[in-house]
Amino acid sequence: MTKVALITGAGRRFGYQLADTLLDQGYTVFAHYNSSKHGVEKLEQKGAVGLQADFNNNQAIDDLICQVKEQTQHLDLLVNNASAFFDNEVVDDSNDSLSAVYQVHAVAPYKLIQGLRQLLASANDGLVVNITDIYTERPSTDYIAYCGAKAALANMTLGFAKSLAPDIRVNAIQPGPILFLPEHDDEHRRQVLAETPLNIEGGLQPMIETVKFLRDNPFLTGESIKVDGGRALKI
Repeated sequence: MTKVALITGAGRRFGYQLADTLLDQGYTVFAHYNSSKHGVEKLEQKGAVGLQADFNNNQAIDDLICQVKEQTQHLDLLVNNASAFFDNEVVDDSNDSLSAVYQVHAVAPYKLIQGLRQLLASANDGLVVNITDIYTERPSTDYIAYCGAKAALANMTLGFAKSLAPDIRVNAIQPGPILFLPEHDDEHRRQVLAETPLNIEGGLQPMIETVKFLRDNPFLTGESIKVDGGRALKI
């Protein structure tokens, strides 16, 4: 039976690379995106099913769930990766941005897990992987809303791991400095790496390897794994 995965935020960075890797492994991949259509177009050329949904709209989330249900009888892997990364200044100036932080990181994952739980249970060892953050436990004072929303997702991971066992496993990954953003200047990069014990930018492969580890170890649920080069030790 062909393995099936839904990756949210699949148009760029980690979501794109994970979807591309799973396609190479023979998965049927539902590649969700909001605005990053270019990356999903490349995934579609390899056979992915692109699904657009704005997670700020609850009806759009429900429609996405219906589209997945219409196209598959089971779901082996759900990765809640979509992100809205805004600092205090942005969310303080915009109610829409504040709402988006919680919609994308908490409301959408909750609705997706609940709405797709039957498909996940129909798979052999259905797995949910939530992408949280090392700052869920030690929040940054510059990104209070973002950290709070990611902390909600981290707690949700534990709640669903309890309630959905033994049919569905639910785990989380806490990334650190895996891939700098284009707007990060050299000084920012040097500072972050100086505060990271392994002193390197991790890249996307360690994240992908962690998804594989969670997938291939059937005795793990309710776990949260830091992939951060040790950075959480210093924040």
